[in-house]
Amino acid sequence: MTAVLFDFSGTLFRIESTESWLRAVLDAAGLTLAEAELTRAAGELERAGALPGGAAPGVVLPDEVAAVWGVRDESAESHRAAYTGLSRLVPLPDPGLHDALYERHMSPAAWQPYPDAAEVLRTLRERGIGVGVVSNIGWDLRPVFRAHGLDPYVDAYVLSYEHGVQKPDPRLFKTACTALGVEPGDVLMVGDDRRADGGAAALGCGVHFVDHLPVTRRPDGLRPVLDLVR
Repeated sequence: MTAVLFDFSGTLFRIESTESWLRAVLDAAGLTLAEAELTRAAGELERAGALPGGAAPGVVLPDEVAAVWGVRDESAESHRAAYTGLSRLVPLPDPGLHDALYERHMSPAAWQPYPDAAEVLRTLRERGIGVGVVSNIGWDLRPVFRAHGLDPYVDAYVLSYEHGVQKPDPRLFKTACTALGVEPGDVLMVGDDRRADGGAAALGCGVHFVDHLPVTRRPDGLRPVLDLVR
């Protein structure tokens, strides 16, 4: 292998919990909820699937959300409409909190790298292995990598909303291979979603899956990648 492509959410980074997400936005707005009410609201937001990178919706999608859900990662507008639409299913003390929640999830503070992410990326760089990030996403995640010190190890970012194409479409993986100057057969795709990330196999890439777990429960899930690209 001469290059490795990584997914973002659930692979290199993990989003904060729904309760932490809601609490941060309430604090920033100077609002408070009783703990029982905060816990209830956080649980409803989680069931709604309102936190990007969090749990999938466990509710029937409203028509306006259903209309964009399948293509939500193809544009910034669709991504915002989908997730704020889900958030608005949950009553909050101020309607403006729904947009604030969406803004919060894009902040570096909302994301935590997996414990072995820096080590694995740094080792790949030392070995001369190209690294790309291929993500289904509706916003620019580069600031997250910069804030957590991982940007120096990434050679190319290929983000679905910037290309109007989302995984598992092989075109997104092809774009990443071209950006790195490598052939798909010499590339390993690492991700947590067997359908989306597994789309790289159609192009001829190798594929390796990791479990989408909290960071405390997956301390070394990325290290096997180093053995796969020796």
